[in-house]
Amino acid sequence: MVKYKDYYQILNVPRSATEKEIKTSYRKLARQFHPDTNKGDKASEEKFKEIAEAYEVLKDPEKRKRYDQLGSNWKSGDQFKPPPDFSGFNFDFGDLSGFGKGSAFSDFFEAIFGQSFSQEGGPRAGTAGGRQQQRPGGPGAGRSPLDQEAEIELTLEEVAKGTVRTLQISGPQVKTKTIEVKIPAGVRQGSKIRVPGEGAKSPVNNASGDLYLRVKIKAHPEFSMEGDNLVCNVTISPAQAVVGTEASVPTLDGPVKIRIPAGTQNGRMLRLRGRGLPKLKAADRGDILVRTKIMIPTELTDREKALYEELAKIEKDGNHK
Repeated sequence: MVKYKDYYQILNVPRSATEKEIKTSYRKLARQFHPDTNKGDKASEEKFKEIAEAYEVLKDPEKRKRYDQLGSNWKSGDQFKPPPDFSGFNFDFGDLSGFGKGSAFSDFFEAIFGQSFSQEGGPRAGTAGGRQQQRPGGPGAGRSPLDQEAEIELTLEEVAKGTVRTLQISGPQVKTKTIEVKIPAGVRQGSKIRVPGEGAKSPVNNASGDLYLRVKIKAHPEFSMEGDNLVCNVTISPAQAVVGTEASVPTLDGPVKIRIPAGTQNGRMLRLRGRGLPKLKAADRGDILVRTKIMIPTELTDREKALYEELAKIEKDGNHK
């Protein structure tokens, strides 16, 4: 029998809390009880560990669902015995042993999730329910409460060619420092770039989490994105649409000339192959799609007006034959 832990109560959130609410409350409490701001206070250190454990469970939809299956009738501190069907739930949380000797988590946590630790305090490759532990999301997936996330804004040109960014990073456990991060070509909106070891630091040893940079792509004055393709507009006159013309269109490498075929209709898409965005895991690139827009003139010279009137008369006479 172990003591039941109410992770929602520990993080001071309702059971209906959103992921954002859980993260906000965790960050607030972690700052409040962090050992660096409460030096020598063992109670704060224990509270910090408890907060980190609660967040480890509630931030992850799989683990939160598993925890919620225990029901909401338990009270914090009640004696708890996990049901038989709670064995064999497999997780590998990486190096979370930075909180001192033994497991980074409580007996209650291990009773639910079957985590196994070595005598040195680090997680050992073990089995739960007869199967080797695997990390959800594949090898290398960040599972540590020491991991941190930030947003990085890139231009389309940086997405297309890759870049190196100089960043200043800081956190509750580390002083502000400057790092260089290589951004590969081909990242997309919402992609996460992992920077190993640049997350938060453990309060009791040198263990570090990772920093994840979430990509946001700045709006471009010329292009919109459709998967690997870029879309832009080219404006032509009615006469140019009828007889065809040559027009200049933008690319990420500078403007190029394209041929507008005779008889082009408004909204027709022309394709520049291989001029779009590079693909992250392939050697080829997407295309540039050029949408034609026929602009009706609103101000005409006398000669232009006379020519349009003559054309309109020809079309009218032709319709009466």
